[in-house]
Amino acid sequence: MDELVKQALAKWPNVPHCYGWLGLDARGHWRMRDQQAQQQQLPGDKIAHDALLGFINRNYDHDARGCWFFQNGPQRVYLNLEATPYIARSDPRHGFVVQTGAPLAQIEQAYLCDNGALILRQDEVVAQVDDRDMAQVLPALRLDGQAVSDEALLAWLEGGQGSLTLLHNGKAIAVQPLRYDAVPQTFGFQRAPQAE
Repeated sequence: MDELVKQALAKWPNVPHCYGWLGLDARGHWRMRDQQAQQQQLPGDKIAHDALLGFINRNYDHDARGCWFFQNGPQRVYLNLEATPYIARSDPRHGFVVQTGAPLAQIEQAYLCDNGALILRQDEVVAQVDDRDMAQVLPALRLDGQAVSDEALLAWLEGGQGSLTLLHNGKAIAVQPLRYDAVPQTFGFQRAPQAE
């Protein structure tokens, strides 16, 4: 967290929290959601200002309820998450990098959901892989140690047999099936935080 943010928190500890005005979409874009976007359930405008993006990335955190927020000075701006708290993109150097720029070097768990989404976990980071990168990730999947065809992968998703793994940094990570609607509960986060 930025030092200026820590100082602002100490100076103004009781600033009301903000809900619904910021979102993270399933492709890792931060989105500003004005009143119209909120009322019409729209994703909002993509934030493109580099300094603001850096500030959000450095001050992104979560509370004990599993609600993710951007600490904007003394105010917490709670996020609406379209998918997971982090979105991973394939990266030739690190394998995967999340929207904050941090690499996922030591993936501990992988899940393939019934809708085809791939979820990766490393410590507290839970990241859905950007759907545009799935074509690059599919060759790293193995079913019983062999390259997996689209048909075999679909059969596995529908309850088929076999051991699915993801090759990452020279390691085979077991891939578990997961219902997409169970992702928030499984990992303990809220997609649309509300005021307490």
